[in-house]
Amino acid sequence: MSAPSRFDRGHTDDLMSFLTASPSPYHAVATAAERLEKAGFRQVAETDAWDGTSGGKYVLRGGAIVAWYVPEGTAPHTPFRIIGAHTDSPNLRVKPLPDTGAHGWRQVAVEIYGGPLLNSWLDRDLGLSGRLTLRDGSTRLVDIGRPLLRVPQLAIHLDRAVNTDGLKLDKQRHIQPIWGLGGDVRDGDLIAFLEEESGLSAGEVTGWDLMVHSIEPPAYLGRDEELLAGPRMDNLLSVHAGTAALAAVATSGATLPYIPVLAAFDHEENGSQSDTGADGPLLGTVLERSVFARGGSYEDRARAFAGTVCLSSDTGHAVHPNYAERHDPTHHPRVNGGPILKVNVNNRYATDGSGRAVFAAACEKAGVPFQSFVSNNSMPCGTTIGPITAARHGIRTVDIGVAILSMHSARELSGADDPYLLANALVAFLEG
Repeated sequence: MSAPSRFDRGHTDDLMSFLTASPSPYHAVATAAERLEKAGFRQVAETDAWDGTSGGKYVLRGGAIVAWYVPEGTAPHTPFRIIGAHTDSPNLRVKPLPDTGAHGWRQVAVEIYGGPLLNSWLDRDLGLSGRLTLRDGSTRLVDIGRPLLRVPQLAIHLDRAVNTDGLKLDKQRHIQPIWGLGGDVRDGDLIAFLEEESGLSAGEVTGWDLMVHSIEPPAYLGRDEELLAGPRMDNLLSVHAGTAALAAVATSGATLPYIPVLAAFDHEENGSQSDTGADGPLLGTVLERSVFARGGSYEDRARAFAGTVCLSSDTGHAVHPNYAERHDPTHHPRVNGGPILKVNVNNRYATDGSGRAVFAAACEKAGVPFQSFVSNNSMPCGTTIGPITAARHGIRTVDIGVAILSMHSARELSGADDPYLLANALVAFLEG
């Protein structure tokens, strides 16, 4: 029998269910919204007039969700405590003309989204998921969760130098998945198949946002099951933790000095510049409308934003045992060592000393250890929604996350206890 964890694995079990239910950003926000509804939140439409009533509310827009909880009697100038995250992950996305093929193989034309580890998508059973737009303008989620596609790797007999010279993949020629046989490739085959699978009439689908996903479920890994292997942990691990933390705070009955918020954006992996990305107006619009709906003025809005803090939660790099030289020699975050505080003096992360103090206080309150991460000086640093959020809205932002291996792979690896530790730190942060 495996050794028990010193932490309750209920949270991580629930994360595994969340990952499985969320093969696309559209599914992720629908799953988060369903969980918030159970905690008493209600959806508000952006096209409706908002009232100043207390309680939990949320806005859905495409692959993004912004949810917030207004305690009874909250003043208009009350600051916000925001958990920021993103719903998208690097993958392969279906092109506008999806039906293609050659030499008797039927294939699906895909485009590379974000910066995936392309080799991790080879020889893997893949499903298809996303959003269908219907003729009447409504949308329908679709999730083909069975083996449907595969990107087959070239046999070593035809590429004898692959293990010495490295695998070289052309993004256009080598990454188109197969999904069947047939010499006659007909336009409309894939969409017709999805209409049938979704119980829709032929010709009802007029638009689509589709992507492939690995159908292998998340699983505990290792002798003592100390590790968690699964898809899309960058960054659904943070979306799940933020959703759980917001629901917990909203139902705790505790007195809250701030308005807790969850902002999970789409399109982080390609720059965040969209109407559902962190560089768009969604978060600022929601926060402002919340202030004004409670009778606030522009002065109240300015006061609220000045006291607001955002934790931008995204995965980071755990020290890799086979490539330790790629990491900063004095900063080696370890899995199951607690969440990481991400720092870069060139503002690729938004953390500064005052932000560190906020996060340290939350971790101390929660009894959660935390670690520090900086990149090796000889390597370029990645970035997050943190600097974008700080610059666009003028609010103090701190970059944090969970350390993982295999980032941007079709299947990533984290510690099994870190998601629980992160969620507890986020609860303490939202409670102030």
